[in-house]
Parts: sequence; structure tokens; C-alpha cells
Amino acid sequence: MRVAIALSGGMDSLRAAWLLKEAGHDVVALHMRLFSPVPPTEPGGEEESDADRESRLQVLASKLGLPLFMVDCREPFERFVIRPFLDAYRNGLTPNPCVLCNPAVKFGFLLDKAVEMGAERLATGHYVRTKAPDGSDGRYALRCGADARKDQSYFLYGLSQRQLSRALFPLGEETKESTRAWARTHGFDGLIPEESQEICFIPSGDYRRFFEEHAPEVACGAEGPVRDTSGAVIGRHKGLFRYTVGQRRGIDIPSSAPYYVLALEPETNTLWVGRSHDLFQAEALVGSLNWVSIDPPTEPIRAMVRLRHQHRPASAQVIPLGDGTARVRFETPQRAVTPGQAAVFYRGDLVLGGGLLLKKTMGPTRHACRS
Repeated sequence: MRVAIALSGGMDSLRAAWLLKEAGHDVVALHMRLFSPVPPTEPGGEEESDADRESRLQVLASKLGLPLFMVDCREPFERFVIRPFLDAYRNGLTPNPCVLCNPAVKFGFLLDKAVEMGAERLATGHYVRTKAPDGSDGRYALRCGADARKDQSYFLYGLSQRQLSRALFPLGEETKESTRAWARTHGFDGLIPEESQEICFIPSGDYRRFFEEHAPEVACGAEGPVRDTSGAVIGRHKGLFRYTVGQRRGIDIPSSAPYYVLALEPETNTLWVGRSHDLFQAEALVGSLNWVSIDPPTEPIRAMVRLRHQHRPASAQVIPLGDGTARVRFETPQRAVTPGQAAVFYRGDLVLGGGLLLKKTMGPTRHACRS
């Protein structure tokens, strides 16, 4: 069938394209133009022009024998990713932009463009697997990738059934090591830039500077009180956007034991801090729910819950509240439950669904950190 591959220029999307061609599909490469010029991959590096980027990608696509089309995704990327990213920090949250981008831009805007071009499916280099409906419930299922160390299902829980039915993930049964070996064998390793683990539009990793540049009205004069769990003011912070739950460095309050960020309260511009044991929560509230592989439950269910991409899933009861939210009760209290991050629910390797962790409330009591 005719398949569009979202070609980023990294080894994962290149190998996915190669596997599709090997399987006999008619493959066309689409590259998402998300910003212009492209930010440097490291501090002090040079920005890449549109022409240079397209030239580099043409070389890679030609090596695979693929036609390449540049798709201007800058407007939807700004609307669905950049603005919500900045708004989240304004509201004391710590966002994950990939969780926003995948359903809205990659499998939203780009998928629609691919279908317009006659493609039946849109493929990416994600290490995840899908399962077609088996006739019992008629739902497509999202599953973890075979390579547990590289599994990227956490970032895709927000996909709809339509999006999942149009998605292909050729690397689902592969490992990262096999992809690296393929790149070396086929002469791609010298043509591919080093992979960054940072946010694609902030390759330096300095999100604080990005916020200062794009939201100066908030960043300037943003100092406020730092309170401990008793409610006492024990210092001043340098702007809430500089902190995230669980952070220890940068609080700059002398003490016999380290302080950690417990919560950010933009309503009063207050940074709440406490000791390490104060970071543990037995419950969390999750909103903006999307049930990707199962029908929305009406009764409590048991699930393994992942709170960050690298978080080891924790056993919990997920209790639907009937208003698009759910309460998660952990079997064992979890550390640094961070509002704005995604909580993703699993049953074995099946991704049930997920949502965004909602803000905690604080007050002048030792056990004030609660959902």
C-alpha cells in the first residue's frame, strides 16, 4: 500500500522507511517543518537554514530511493505545542511537549496531509506496536515496543482510534541496537547528527532561557516567596518557571538538610518546599483523559501507572470520576508526582489510556501536599 513516512532525518525514521520499502510498500517521505531556521543542536552551534536542511534530507531520502516532500507544520506546531508549553509554565505546570505534538501535529495535521496525498497510512520511527481489532470490541490497541529500554508508548497514549488505525510503527518489534547496527551497515551513521534527548525546539535543554525569550512579561520581575510545609516564608524564589516538583538544586536556602520543590502556586506566586519524604504522594488527580485501547471505564480498574517516561510503572487503582478526570490511588506512595506531566495506564504491554496530572493544593500544614 502507499505509506507516508514522517522522516525526521534521524536513524529511527530512516530505518522505518527502509523496512517499509523492504516489505514492498509504495513509500513517500514527509518532513515536518516545525521552525525556521532550525535551532542549533548544541549551545553555540549555528542555526540550519531551510535550504541546508532540505539539501541534507534530500541526500538521505535519495539514498533510500524515496521522494521527499517538506510539509509546513509551523502554524499548528506553534498553536498546539509551543503556546500550550508556555502557558503550562505560566500556570505552574511542567509540560511534556511530545505528548501534545503526537495527536495534534504528527498524527493530526501531518496525517491529514498524508491522506490528501493518497497515503493509506502514516508511519513513524516510534518503538511501539499496535494490534488490529480482533472482532470482540472493534478497537485498535496500542502496545509497548519489544525493546523495553526504548519503548515510546508513553508519548502516544493520546492517539484516537482513527489515528491509531492509520498509524504504522515498523520498529515495534526491533531494538535500538539493531537500528544502530543497520545505520552502520548501510553507511548512514556518518550522515546522521547525534541524537538529542532534549526538546526538539530547545535542543540546548535550557527551557528557562526559552521561556525568558518567549514570555518576557512573565519572566521579568517574577520573584516571590518560598514557603515550607508549615506555611512559613523561608526565602525568595527567582520565578516559578525556573522550578519543577522534585527539584533540589537552585532553591538556595541554607539548611541542615536539603529542601525540595513540592508545588508551584502561581495564584500567589509561591514556591512550596519541603524535605525528601514530603515528596511522596499516595494519590493523584488526572485530567484530559484519553482511553486509547479500551472503552472508557465506568468502574475503578487496576493498572500499572507511569508518571514520567523513565518512571517505573507503579501499581494503582484508577477511579473514573465521570467528568473527564480520574483519581489514581497508588499501592505504594510515589515520589515527585509532577503536575503537567502525563500519567499513562498499562495492563501488561497494553496501553489502556492516560491523561495529564493536575495541580496539587498546598496549605500551612506538614501534610499539605495532596491531590
